Amino acid sequence: MQLSSPRLRAALLAAASLTLVAAVLPPPAPLGIGDPLFPALGNPGYDVLAYDLSFTYKDNRTPLDAVTVIDARAERPLERINLDFTHGKVASVEVNGEPARFEGVGEDLVLTPARPVPRGGRLHIGVRHTSDPRGRGDGGWVPTEDGLAMANQADAAHRVFPCNDHPSDKALFTFRITAPAGLTAVANGVPGTFPAHRSGSATTWTYRTLHPMATELAQVSIGRSAVVHATGPHGLPLRDVVPAADRELLDPWLKKTPGHIAWMEERVGRYPFENYGVLIARATTGFELETQTLSLFERGIFTGEGYPEWYVESVMVHELAHQWFGDSVSPRSWSDLWLNEGHATWYEALYADGLGTYSLERRMREAYQRSDQWRAAGGPPAAPKPAAPGEKIGLFRPAVYDGAALILYALRQEVGAAVFDRIERRWVAEHKDGVAGTADFVRLASREAGRDLGPFLEPWLYGPTTPAMPGRPEWGTPKSV
Repeated sequence: MQLSSPRLRAALLAAASLTLVAAVLPPPAPLGIGDPLFPALGNPGYDVLAYDLSFTYKDNRTPLDAVTVIDARAERPLERINLDFTHGKVASVEVNGEPARFEGVGEDLVLTPARPVPRGGRLHIGVRHTSDPRGRGDGGWVPTEDGLAMANQADAAHRVFPCNDHPSDKALFTFRITAPAGLTAVANGVPGTFPAHRSGSATTWTYRTLHPMATELAQVSIGRSAVVHATGPHGLPLRDVVPAADRELLDPWLKKTPGHIAWMEERVGRYPFENYGVLIARATTGFELETQTLSLFERGIFTGEGYPEWYVESVMVHELAHQWFGDSVSPRSWSDLWLNEGHATWYEALYADGLGTYSLERRMREAYQRSDQWRAAGGPPAAPKPAAPGEKIGLFRPAVYDGAALILYALRQEVGAAVFDRIERRWVAEHKDGVAGTADFVRLASREAGRDLGPFLEPWLYGPTTPAMPGRPEWGTPKSV
């Protein structure tokens, strides 16, 4: 029988093509890019250019209906495409406008397109799926008293949406969030061109980033929230998201942000993004998080007893500093985490020192005394030991916080304050919106210092024990385990 419909013929040919491809390809397998700490994360063969994420929210106990659209470029011929994704159900997949086979293998979603994608070819991937906020408490969606927020660091974005879940592959993001009336949805970046669209009892909110972002820094907040707008240095738009019932209570803290930004800009240069603000959630997470342009904080840090004002401010500066160190300049691998946390801790400590409450010298000397113990327990700052399975937060140990800030202190002692300040400014300027690692930092520091700093920094970065502190013989040697 001859087929008279061109569309029907095309559909049957595509289905036959899929069957033939499946017959000759080996079984789908999870892939990774070989990150030393998260070897299964990331996927080779393509570069993501943009994500377009749509979520339909009902309540924080029900899976969200979602559509993830990915635009990417193939870096080699691809007969299969691996995405990182788990904790959701996939309904359908299209690649370049045609249905594609899909299969979950481990924490990968493996796609087989109707036809191979050539090197340099365009990839337009559409995945209809659910995004489940229930269950695992080690990242991804964070239930709050009145909705949801995201905490994707380090390896949890793929528990929310299909992606190339590694900070070395940054991309632009668009968010479309539909939520019931009475709730407010906010995401990274700036609102879309058109105002929120109301249809019946639901509202759709759209946001987009103006700078590329790592998947671990994506943020979506849904809840009974107030969005507080203000202006920071040189007209920078500020946007804070707080529980509506707490707006007046939290307002004194929100008013500190412009001063914090001005303080950071004096030290490292212009704030790198389109806007900034704090997202204060009615949730208990045990951490604060530098999601890009909208840092996540627990409400309790601002309202709980036992937190002095200087400490809260220094934590706010820590997450703000990450916007330069970790967000604008993202780590090449997770072993480069010390560049994120060490710098954020450094500016946190420097800010507290300026308040006259906890001197930088005292904090660094205390860190020096404990440094060998930290290295023995978790590895040296630039070569941390992997976290135990299911305990990703275990990666965030003292060695990559105060232990890494100690490296920066030692560097400043070695090259002098003026050269150190040049290194800091040049680092965030040269790698803005990009990816960089430890070797890049050593090269840049050497260039600014006018000599090879590799022999000096190597034992600080990778040594099992802590070197002597330049210019501080009275500090002695760190305490042994």
